[in-house]
Amino acid sequence: MSSVPVPDAQTRYSSRRAGAPDEAQAWPAFGAEDRALLEAAGEVVRPSPGEVLWEGGEPYDLYVVETGGLCLVDRRDDRVVVVVEPGDFVGELGMLMGQPAFLAGVAMPGTTLLRVPVEELRRLIATTVDLGDLLISAFDARRRMLSRWGEGGLVLAGDDDHHLRRLREFAARNHVPFRVVLRSDPSAWDEVAAACALPEQGAAVVTGEGRVLTDPSPRDLATAVGLDLCGLPEGARCDLLVVGAGPAGLAAAVYGASEGLDVVVVEDVAPGGQAGTSSRIENYLGFPRGIAGGELARSAMLQAVKFGARLVSPRSVTGLTRDADGFRVRLDDDTDVAARAVVIASGVRYRRLTVPGVADLEGRGVSYAATEIDARACLGRDVVVVGGANSAGQAALFLARQAGHVHVLIRRDDLTETMSDYLAQRLLHHERITVHPRSELTGARGGDRLTHLTWRDGATGREVEVAAGGLFLMIGAQPRSAWLHDVGVELDEKGFVVTRGAFETSVPGLFAVGDVRAGSVKRVASAVGEGSVVVSAVHAYLAATG
Repeated sequence: MSSVPVPDAQTRYSSRRAGAPDEAQAWPAFGAEDRALLEAAGEVVRPSPGEVLWEGGEPYDLYVVETGGLCLVDRRDDRVVVVVEPGDFVGELGMLMGQPAFLAGVAMPGTTLLRVPVEELRRLIATTVDLGDLLISAFDARRRMLSRWGEGGLVLAGDDDHHLRRLREFAARNHVPFRVVLRSDPSAWDEVAAACALPEQGAAVVTGEGRVLTDPSPRDLATAVGLDLCGLPEGARCDLLVVGAGPAGLAAAVYGASEGLDVVVVEDVAPGGQAGTSSRIENYLGFPRGIAGGELARSAMLQAVKFGARLVSPRSVTGLTRDADGFRVRLDDDTDVAARAVVIASGVRYRRLTVPGVADLEGRGVSYAATEIDARACLGRDVVVVGGANSAGQAALFLARQAGHVHVLIRRDDLTETMSDYLAQRLLHHERITVHPRSELTGARGGDRLTHLTWRDGATGREVEVAAGGLFLMIGAQPRSAWLHDVGVELDEKGFVVTRGAFETSVPGLFAVGDVRAGSVKRVASAVGEGSVVVSAVHAYLAATG
C-alpha cells in the first residue's frame, strides 16, 4: 500500500467547503441531544497516525471526529480530496444503501473518533426525527457536492462516442460522482494513464481503488461502484417487492417502508423511470417553478432509503411464480427473492421509429430523452422533436435554451389535442420553436454523429431537410409486462395490466400501479397517487393471509 501525505493535525487544511449552499449543508453541527444519541450507539477509537480505516471500494461506518482529522483520499494518485475536521463526521448517501466508499479514509496524527456502525446509523435515522433529518440532509448534500466536483474516485475514459455517453448517462442518472477524461485531451489522459493502464481504444472505467475496466457495460460500472446497492443474497425475503422505481414504484416504496413493511425495489436502469429523464415537470403539485424529473426521483429515493427500503439496481425481473408464502421473483442474474406481495410498477418502454438511419444513430444524436448532456451536444444547432404529448413539449422547451432552433413534428392538426394547454401555448409562442402539424420524419443521416434530418411537411407536402444536431423521439411507449405472461395475470389487448378495486390484478397479492396499468392517466401525479394508495391494499392483503 502506497503512503499517503497526511497533513499535520494542527495544519488548517484548505478544503472546498465554502461557497455553494450544498457545501454548507454538508457539514452541520450536532446539538447536545444528537450527540448523546450518537455516543450511546457508538464507541471511541484512537487510530494511529496514517492508519487506513477503510479503503475505497470497501464498506465503512460513520465516524465523528473528536480530535485530529480524517483525510479522504483518492487512491488512484493518493491525493487528499478533503480533510474531515473536529466536530465534523464522515458519511455519505451510499453508506445507507450498502454502497462502498468512493474514497479511502486515513487518520491524521492525534486523532480520536466516535465510530457508529452502519446498522446503528440506520436505526437512528429511522427512529429519530431531528438527528435523522440532519444526517439525511448532510448525506444528500455531500453526494451532490461530490458530483459537482467530479470527485468520488470514478473516471470514465475514452472517446466522445456512443459508448462513453451511455456510461455517462447511466452514472449521471444514478447520481454517481464521476469525471470524464477524453483521449482528445492529452494532458488529462496522460495524468490518469500515469497511475493505471488505460486501453488504446474503446471506453474504460477507472474505479476509486485504481482498477481499470475495459469496454464496460453499465452493469459492469454499477457492480464496480457498488451500485447494486443491497446485493441481495440468494433466498432473500421481504414483505413487499416493488418492480420498477419510477414515480409509482418509489411512492409505493416510501409509503410501504414508512408503514413498517420490509420493502425491496428492483429497477433495471435508474430511479425515476421515464419521468426521471424529464428536464422539467411544471404541473406537479407544490412546485410552481417546476422540478427536474431526476431531482424528483432523487428526493423520492432518499425518502425510501430513509425508511429502510432496499434498492436492487440495475436488475430486471424475468419471471414470477406463486408459492405457499406468496411469490418467488426471478431476477436477470438468476437470483430469487421471496415476497409476500408484489407491486408491478414496471412502466413502459419507448417506441422506436422504423425510419432509415434512425436506429444506426441511436446514442449518436438520436435520443429518447432530453438530458443535460444531450442539450450541451446540440448547442447552437437545430434539433427535431417528434411527438405531441407533454414529454415532447417539455423536451422542446428545455432544448430551446441551448439549441439554435427546435422543430416539433406532430401527426395531428392541433397540438392541444394531446398536450396540456399551458405547455402547448408556450411552444406555439416561443421564438425558437416551430410546430409542424401533420408532418412525418422520413430519414436521418450522419457518420459518427447525426448531421441531417428530413421530414415530409404536412402543410406543403414537400420534403424538408435540415442540418440537425439532435433528434428526440417522444412517440409513446409499450407496457413492460412480458415477464407476467407465465403467472396468469390478465392483460388488455395492448399488454397493459388489468386491475380492479384497489389496483388488484387477477392474481391475489399482485398489484399494478402507474403507466403499466390499463387505464392509467400517464401523469407523474397520478402515478405517485396510485403508488401511495396501493400500500393500503397491500396491508389488507397481508393481514388477511397472515
